[in-house]
Amino acid sequence: MKTYGLIGKTLSHSFSSEFFKNYFQKEAIEASYQNFELETIEEILPVFAQNPSGLNVTIPYKELIIPYLDTLDPIAEAIGAVNTIVFKDGQKIGYNSDAFGFQQSIKPFLCNHHERALIFGTGGASKAIAFVLKNIGIDVLYVSRNPRDESKHFSYEEVNDNMIHACKLIINCTPVGSYPNTDEILPIPFTAIGADHLVIDLIYNPEKTKFLQEAERQGATIMNGKSMLQEQALKSWEYWNQ
Repeated sequence: MKTYGLIGKTLSHSFSSEFFKNYFQKEAIEASYQNFELETIEEILPVFAQNPSGLNVTIPYKELIIPYLDTLDPIAEAIGAVNTIVFKDGQKIGYNSDAFGFQQSIKPFLCNHHERALIFGTGGASKAIAFVLKNIGIDVLYVSRNPRDESKHFSYEEVNDNMIHACKLIINCTPVGSYPNTDEILPIPFTAIGADHLVIDLIYNPEKTKFLQEAERQGATIMNGKSMLQEQALKSWEYWNQ
């Protein structure tokens, strides 16, 4: 039986295992999927020694995993983050299915006035989202706790009403508000959000974070990360079986 799995640090919030177990059952596929919680990325070596058929990668290892791989798919290399590992001909190959998953999930919601995006977080998921948005001509601004000293990068203290008004697409790529810390919320001026905003939270557990609740209260269209998870998971399966 083939074994697949997810590597990350804290995986109690993840639905990947449940998704693939249901998928395997539905498609009558003889395979298993398990979680590998790693305290440090160095612990990936014993996981590799188990000869898995394929792996997914989540927070906080989407960038840290790269030195442990033999090569990267061109999209993963362009993004600078990996969420899928393919084992083929003795090689460990890094792919990124987050970009595909996000692009598929956001399609029904995009409008012409979504010309500029405000992305919270600068980790691996953020890089995939920015890659997609830039490819379709959307300008991207970044907000993080420790912003780079360059244009289009801001601290949370710098986020004001004018910035929110100018960015009709707002995306949370941080784990703030995810299970079990569901009372947490990003410190931004939610009252500047309006009906012409599309607000996305990549978190899917809970299905509606406080971040999304506040945006919805202001009249925004909201979307969580559940459809992205499903789309990227199916793309990962495609990579593993190509």
